Amino acid sequence: MKVSIIGGGGLVGSCAAYALQCGGVVREIALLDVNANLAAGHALDLMHGSPSIADQLLTSGGYEHVPSSDVICITAGLRRKPEESRLDLINRNTDLFASILTEIQKVGLKKSAIVLVVSNPVDILTSVAASKLGLPISQVLGLGTQLDTIRFCSLISDALKSSPTQTKALILGEHGDSMIPVWSSATVGGLSLDKYPGWNGALAEKIFTRTKGSGAECLSKKGGAGFAVGIAIRDVIHAIALDQNRILPVSTVQDGACYGIRDVAISVPTVVGRPGAVQRVEIDLWPKELQGLRASAAAIKPTLETVMKRVG
Repeated sequence: MKVSIIGGGGLVGSCAAYALQCGGVVREIALLDVNANLAAGHALDLMHGSPSIADQLLTSGGYEHVPSSDVICITAGLRRKPEESRLDLINRNTDLFASILTEIQKVGLKKSAIVLVVSNPVDILTSVAASKLGLPISQVLGLGTQLDTIRFCSLISDALKSSPTQTKALILGEHGDSMIPVWSSATVGGLSLDKYPGWNGALAEKIFTRTKGSGAECLSKKGGAGFAVGIAIRDVIHAIALDQNRILPVSTVQDGACYGIRDVAISVPTVVGRPGAVQRVEIDLWPKELQGLRASAAAIKPTLETVMKRVG
């Protein structure tokens, strides 16, 4: 399997490439970036480590890699300027993203290709990609709340001193302020959290607040998140490459079949395999969680409508 990372010269793109390299599953990783020299440097650095990991091709270049790619991962994005409003940043990122989609359309895609959107605002841009690329919507995924979910699990594990790999919980909805913690199905080693020693409501609120602010926390401490988002991207791409049919909270354009949400890309439990989003799974939610999920979808729609008018 070949994966092309558009924005591969940046922090997120290069961390994703490293995570995929260490995973040793995909055959070829191509880094594409407007800064071609930086992408080439990352590809060279990764190649130097290949004898100790796996037999992979690690390359760089331009959009000529796209037609032969099985997964196209778009991580390119712009950072907020001082005094810039959220909508101004969204507009700038939308314009950049639209130009990337235009270049992809020029060179063409495999009919079976999967597009994984990581650029923010990820739910909005996933809808844009689904509307512009002419692929079945099942083949256009957004990273959605997969990153928020693994952050959430890590913080629960840290607070309880539990095994990180046995700590299971979900964040659904928007990758943003209206995200929803799903406490109803959260467990450690199969044991519900309300039965786990040391668990209480105040701790739950503290953990979710920190989860929601984790991106800003990483930004203030190290200039932006990289390692965990690279791992989150690897989770999704490996589910595709290995046809795992793994349930992940990725963002896809909803058609009303799951929780009655439609016409907006948002994260719900989704079976991810080689075809992309194989199906969406409507797990049982507490009434408050279901209300929050629907409210999250409603919160995205005004911005989505503004952006779709901008991109035509």
